[in-house]
Amino acid sequence: MCPECYCIRNRVTPLFNRMHCLRRHTQYICGNCGRCICANYNKNGLQRWNFPFRSLSVAQLYLRVADHRFKKSCGIYKIIDEKRCFYKIFTNNEDLYLYLKKTGKKCLEMNPIFIIERYKEYPNTQIRKLNLDEACIYCFEKSQIL
Repeated sequence: MCPECYCIRNRVTPLFNRMHCLRRHTQYICGNCGRCICANYNKNGLQRWNFPFRSLSVAQLYLRVADHRFKKSCGIYKIIDEKRCFYKIFTNNEDLYLYLKKTGKKCLEMNPIFIIERYKEYPNTQIRKLNLDEACIYCFEKSQIL
């Protein structure tokens, strides 16, 4: 597992519209393994890490962006409502509690099911958009890993 971005595969990319995201969105570029993580804001000011995720493994792909944004270890929590369960990243239990109170959803554990023990900065991290060549090379390298 990469100590910086917490991922085993260093070319895991967005699940949908990979090339669009790599070309048009701001990326967190891991200083250790070079993995790109979408760090773009949507029109409402939310980043991808703030969205609900269908699985713990997908939420883990975005955790480093949240950690970096807040300069602390954030946690992934399992949230449930009447129809489904999903995973969401919060900075702490207080933020989780406020979300649950506002939405009426539940979190049975009330503690993160995944968290990195201690936040650490890494010297070679970059936050920027990729150019076309970089995005193409990244996608080619991903295809070579599969």
